[in-house]
Amino acid sequence: SIGDSSDLRRVLPTDALWTSGPLHQAHALAAGDDCKACHTDFFQRVPDSACDACHTTINDHVHADIAGTAANLEATPRCATCHRENYAFTDDLPLAHGMGFTSRRTMPLVGVAYLPWLFWDGRKDSLWSQALGPIENPVEHGISRTFCAKIIMEHYRAQYEAVFGTLPEVGALRRLTARPGPDNPAAFKAWINLSLDDREAINRIYANMGKAIAAYVRTILPAPSRFDAYAEAVIEGDVPRMDRTFTAEEAEGLRLFIGRAKCTNCHTGPLLTNGDFHNLSIPPRAGSPFDPGRADAIVPVLADEFNCLGPYSDADRRQCAELRFIDTDREKYAGAFKTPTLRNVAERPPYMHAGEFGSLKEVLRFYRDSKNPELGHPGLSDRELEQLEAFLRTLSGPILSLGEDG
Repeated sequence: SIGDSSDLRRVLPTDALWTSGPLHQAHALAAGDDCKACHTDFFQRVPDSACDACHTTINDHVHADIAGTAANLEATPRCATCHRENYAFTDDLPLAHGMGFTSRRTMPLVGVAYLPWLFWDGRKDSLWSQALGPIENPVEHGISRTFCAKIIMEHYRAQYEAVFGTLPEVGALRRLTARPGPDNPAAFKAWINLSLDDREAINRIYANMGKAIAAYVRTILPAPSRFDAYAEAVIEGDVPRMDRTFTAEEAEGLRLFIGRAKCTNCHTGPLLTNGDFHNLSIPPRAGSPFDPGRADAIVPVLADEFNCLGPYSDADRRQCAELRFIDTDREKYAGAFKTPTLRNVAERPPYMHAGEFGSLKEVLRFYRDSKNPELGHPGLSDRELEQLEAFLRTLSGPILSLGEDG
């Protein structure tokens, strides 16, 4: 338990929102073993695929970016184009760029398997379903599920069947651009002209491809940072180790973070996010229209054929609580975006859903000066903002992922 010394009370005041329980959880998650996400789920959500599939699909390369490798299309972006391993699995652009520019920043993938909603607006409700979205997006990968099915049938049959069983039979595929969706009438017409059996088989292969990618992505986890070492020292009452691990400025930043700055209103738990959506009244980028955010994602996630309640989900209805009890108040969520994790936050500028701020200092000043009641950071001095920034930098640590060699 947390000790009673004045030193400990100085760092963790008695009214702190961060108690020993969440501190233990933060350290336990950060120090997890390979594929731990297949066994433990902070949000009590079931895995999208079994842990053995996690290992098998990676070792057999099924999770490889089909667009860039199997098809040998040099101009087609890979997942790693935007989710760079050396940049906390995101990139340094204000707006993601694949086949074209998107309207939002690339989200980091660290710990993403533990979050109940995916993308900035939460338009996907599982990791495997999220993996499918960019593939058919014309400004991201810009290819079709039909093309993906053909690549798997021709190049990955053995690997697919080792995990998912017999590959569904598909007839002759004359139009590899065939896919549903209103943005490309020719592709949609080609999709409608396929038989119902072929469409079902393609969808099944495509969904399982998403589960193979998700099996890898769920292994991307934060390793212990200096904050975790400090938290462990606090829990054990080891004041000398606390003094060795954090500077006085960093410790004061933590005190502000869990206290007067009210950061844990949104940034809480092991990943330092509540996984919810908030409108922070961030001014739009120059020349950009208002982005409705979560408000425009509610109907799509409910209608998604690849959602938790859909025919391709492995989940039981009881395991789809987020979707079944989704808040459908569009007015409430107008302009709201998901709270991202703060793990490795100092390593991945720019910040916010469209890269509006280039540094942590800019973010903290905006929070302090904003009149938005969602933020609640008024009265902090410039010195206190520097202390908060110093603490945020202690959240950086190595990122674990299950490599191709297991």
